[in-house]
Formats: sequence, structure tokens, C-alpha cells
Amino acid sequence: MRGREFGDAIRALLRAAGLTNRAAAELLGWQEAKVSELINGKEGTTDLELAQLLGLLRTPPAEFDHLMALYRETNMRDWLQPKSAGKPDRARTLREHEKIATEVTGWSMNIVHGLVQVADYAHFVGRAMANLPEDDLPVYVSNRIARQKEALDGYRTITLYMHEQALRLPVGNPAVMAEQLHHLLRVSVRPYLNIRLVPTSFGPHAGLSGDFNLLKFKKIPPLVHLESEGANVFLEDQPSVDRYETVLKSLDQTALDEAASRKLITEIIGEETQHDQVAQE
Repeated sequence: MRGREFGDAIRALLRAAGLTNRAAAELLGWQEAKVSELINGKEGTTDLELAQLLGLLRTPPAEFDHLMALYRETNMRDWLQPKSAGKPDRARTLREHEKIATEVTGWSMNIVHGLVQVADYAHFVGRAMANLPEDDLPVYVSNRIARQKEALDGYRTITLYMHEQALRLPVGNPAVMAEQLHHLLRVSVRPYLNIRLVPTSFGPHAGLSGDFNLLKFKKIPPLVHLESEGANVFLEDQPSVDRYETVLKSLDQTALDEAASRKLITEIIGEETQHDQVAQE
């Protein structure tokens, strides 16, 4: 994962600078193969040489530090990413891998899954969960919406399992909840997006350990993403991935099908509307 993110970032910098691998190598006095090997995460490039390339590509300071640190770990498996204060874009690695995934399966127990949150709902979730300053919330929300646009483009199958309680938890105000629930109905009819709800009446279920996402790809092994208060965690080892696939198989048998899930969403909207009318009276 580290190697893919590093290589993709260098390619993006080269494109932004209008340079090919060969052109960059010539400007640095390198062989073209050296640039290609660096992009592919192969060892043999010194910190000074990498710094020269990043300087040539006019890399912003924060990205410079990120890529220098990342290159030293490109061959390590699994990845724990501590959430640093002042960094509202905490889903970069997840977004980059969702873009190349062929299949994304997510489970969310307490809130609406991030891939189908509307902006106002995401704002209140970010305020409550991400410990972000108020000034950083617009960036947090815009990053979340950008992630949705990239992932929900129809080029991958997405299945989102959510607990019924995630739709009943009040977030923001009644208007925000109404917008969010109606949004779920609208997107649930997209052919590549499957929304499945686990009803409260079922009781204990396999997803009690917490939320996660499973990403599958065409040419690389699958991975699991988990998010906690202090870190994003990515698991690549097959035994870990297998355990989460087992959880998803159980949720698949527990959850309502798509039609029944849409019916439940509609019922919740009706109940919320009736409750609001009573409250206004």
C-alpha cells in the first residue's frame, strides 16, 4: 500500500510539472530507469536523490515530508496511520485505493456510511467524531464529498451494510436527517450500489466489533480498512482479510435484501415525519 501511494504521488507530481520520466531523469543527470524504479518503490535511491527529484517537481512542503517518510517504508505490509491534529484530509490512502478497486464492501453500525453521507450530515458527524476545529470542517466535508464522487462513478461494485440504528440516530436536526434518508433512497436504485440494512429486531450480529471496509482489486490482493479515534488502520495479510470476509458473509445472511431495505428506509422516513408533525403541534 505504501509503495502504491508513493508511486501514484510521484506520477501526479510529474504530470503537474509537465515532465516525463525521461525528461526528469535528463534534468537530474540520471538514467531514465532510475526514475521508473523509484516510482515502483524499488530500493537504491538515497534520501538526497529523492529530495532532488521532489525539489525539481516543486513539491509542496507537507507533501515533501510525507513522501520522504513514505519512501523509507514502501516495502512494509499493513499500515497504521495516526490521525495528526490539523490534518482534516484523513482518508487519502483510502480514497486512492477506492479509485482502483473493483469492489468495495462496507459495514457501518452507528452512522450512515461515509460513501452515502450528504454534506450537512457529514458536517455534524465530523464535528462530533473527528475532533476538528470549526475552521477545518469545510475541508473535511469537501474531502468526503470528493471521495464519494470518485468512488461512486459506476466503475466498481459497492455494497454497504448498515445497521438500522445508524439511520435512526439523530444527526444535526430533523431537516438534515430527512435529507439524508431521502438521499439513501435516491442512490439505492443505482445499479452498481447495493444498500443492505441489518434490522434492530435481529439482535446481536457478526458486525458488533465495529465498522470496516473491504476493498478488492483486479491485480493486487484485497485489503481491509478500519477507522478508530486515533488512527486509520489498513490490513493486507490474508488471515486478517479472511476474518473480515467471514463477517461480511454473516452480514449478508443477516441483512434485509435491497428491496426490503428500501422499504425500511421509507418506513423510517414516515415515522420521522409523523414525529416532527406531532412535535410542531
